[in-house]
Amino acid sequence: MTHPVRGPELPDARGPLSAAIAAYLRGAGPLPDPVDAEDTDPYGDDPQLALYLCYELHYRGFAGVPAESEWDPDLLRVRAALERRFLAALRSDTPVHDSLDDALGALLVEPAEGTGVSHFLCAEGELWHLREYAAQRSLYHLKEADPHAWVLPRLWGRAKAAMAAVEYDEFGGGRAERVHARLFADLMRDLGLDTGYGRFLDAAPAEMLAVVNLMSLFGLHRALRGALVGHFADVEITSSPGSRRLAEALRRTGAGPAAQFFYDEHVEADAVHEQVVRHEVIGGLLEEEPELAADVAFGIDATEYLEGRLARRLLTDWRAGRSSLRVPLGEPSTV
Repeated sequence: MTHPVRGPELPDARGPLSAAIAAYLRGAGPLPDPVDAEDTDPYGDDPQLALYLCYELHYRGFAGVPAESEWDPDLLRVRAALERRFLAALRSDTPVHDSLDDALGALLVEPAEGTGVSHFLCAEGELWHLREYAAQRSLYHLKEADPHAWVLPRLWGRAKAAMAAVEYDEFGGGRAERVHARLFADLMRDLGLDTGYGRFLDAAPAEMLAVVNLMSLFGLHRALRGALVGHFADVEITSSPGSRRLAEALRRTGAGPAAQFFYDEHVEADAVHEQVVRHEVIGGLLEEEPELAADVAFGIDATEYLEGRLARRLLTDWRAGRSSLRVPLGEPSTV
């Protein structure tokens, strides 16, 4: 007997592709033609939500959607078309460094006068900015490190051992209350946000969906294992200084101790992880498969490209005094 997975509710559609996929998952309509999936703006709301719906079946699924949908061959054909369009756009649009050393070197340099999201939040962000930021990032942080775990069976030797060690820390070192996804839920609670998994999917713009989809794209394809390692390196190398600024923003706005703790924890942990990822995960991978150096660099640069698009969206909206979300958050919960 087929039992439905209990997960978040399916979100509202954003166009014909996501509408058709959602209807198919409900058993209420046919899938879109894969050709239609390839003839669309790869960064737009509709294809990004359609891709997110496909990927989420590999995580917690959706309420009322059978677990077997994860490997539905017809749905996988549509997903493949969406992926081809997204990946082709990334390869065309991403400014790629000439070498992996150059890509890593760029991450290691903190600009004297930063202009990114964490700089804005640290210097002038208000509590409503921080609540919006947390709501958007919850699409990843409530499953933090899960997309990167897909790469473990595709590594061996030094790279596998080091990656497993970092992931062990991300998953709380064996303590459920220290799992980073749990700590982020605590942060959300301090900010008066609903901590339900997938709760803010309807609110997140396409730029945020693309950032999360990139991790699943890289993680679910063995051929992209080098790019996934590059993505992970980007996250770990840039996390510590950014987390320090976000922790300061949360302290300044009185967000609460659990909210501050999440980013304080990442300042310390990710400073260590950065060294392990650079020297052991990347070093071990390239020792075994030196031909993957360009893929690692692409993973870094594609991550920076999509994060840059998201940053421009957030900062443009916030500096204009308007919400960055598609759906308002409402007042903070006191529960």
